[in-house]
Amino acid sequence: MHARRALLYMPGDDRRKIEKAASLAGPGRQPQGGVDCLCMDLEDGTALNRKAEARAVIAAAMRELDFGNSERCIRINSIGSGLEHEDLAAALAARPDTIIVPKVENAAQLTAVSAQIEAYELANSLPLGGIRLLAGVETARGILNLKEIASADKRLEALIFGGEDFAASIGAVRSPEAIELLYARQALLTACAANALQAIDIVCIDFRNPEIVRAEAEFGARLGFSGKQIIHPAQIEPVQTAFTPSDEAIAYARRVAETFEAHQREGRGAYALDGKMIDLPLLKNAQKVLERARAAGKL
Repeated sequence: MHARRALLYMPGDDRRKIEKAASLAGPGRQPQGGVDCLCMDLEDGTALNRKAEARAVIAAAMRELDFGNSERCIRINSIGSGLEHEDLAAALAARPDTIIVPKVENAAQLTAVSAQIEAYELANSLPLGGIRLLAGVETARGILNLKEIASADKRLEALIFGGEDFAASIGAVRSPEAIELLYARQALLTACAANALQAIDIVCIDFRNPEIVRAEAEFGARLGFSGKQIIHPAQIEPVQTAFTPSDEAIAYARRVAETFEAHQREGRGAYALDGKMIDLPLLKNAQKVLERARAAGKL
């Protein structure tokens, strides 16, 4: 599965910002090897009276720009907005890697989009399942229906939590600590873990302060998120660093995996390593560290 430590949004109608984002993509262009995901946005990032222009700008950018190894995502408008069908047709014609569906509230919305993607793949002799699907969960109804949403479709690879929209949907006042979002974030994490999906965390709207986004990203990584949404190139480095295991963490995870296997061969269960008890849950944590390191290109 593609690494999604940072998912960078840019307005779909702003060619200059798309060009800037493309210039940051690919190995060597960032300390962590380039931004993982670029999302050209037809939804919130584009004004209502500029949707058609945004579709045209995105189509041209997809034809003309080199996005390196970054995942090329297009976010359509939400199901029921009246814009989603035209958005999806234009997005598919641009041949993206991934379609992002925002404000998903039930499984049927995802299966309907997936069916349209499959029809496009069949009509154009493309590999079935080659276009990926990510879903934004941003409302109270969406959180309540996470079990069904997370298992809706085999094309689905990640759920994205929209903190600002969720807070608005329940009438919460956003705080720097985001305590009001903790239940929903953990609910989304649990649904993702149960269905082998990636979980992508909230946006930090204070893009001028790298230390705030760094702290927020590090907290999200500790919770178990795979990555974080970002809205400015300055957020790439602190976010991708936060979601990349350190060399020390990777070395320790390897030791846990190797010693656990050795003890199992000897018929021994729990054992001590560096003064700590190691058992199956600790092995699973070590395996997740190694998986993240592999996805980030460190293994």
